[in-house]
Amino acid sequence: MLRRWIRELENARLGALPGNGRPHAEQTEIVVLRKEVARLKAERDILKKANAFFARDAT
Repeated sequence: MLRRWIRELENARLGALPGNGRPHAEQTEIVVLRKEVARLKAERDILKKANAFFARDAT
C-alpha cells in the first residue's frame, strides 16, 4: 500500500501543476522559449520579405 502511494505521488509530480498551483520551472521555460521562437520566426520572415523586395529593385 505504501508503494502505491509513493508511485501515485511520483506520477502526480509529473503533472502540469504541483501542489501550490504554479507551473513547474521547466513548463515556464518551455512557454518562454516557444514565445521567443515565434518572435524569431516572425523576424526571419520579415527579413526574407525585405531581402526579396530589395533584390527585385536591384535588377
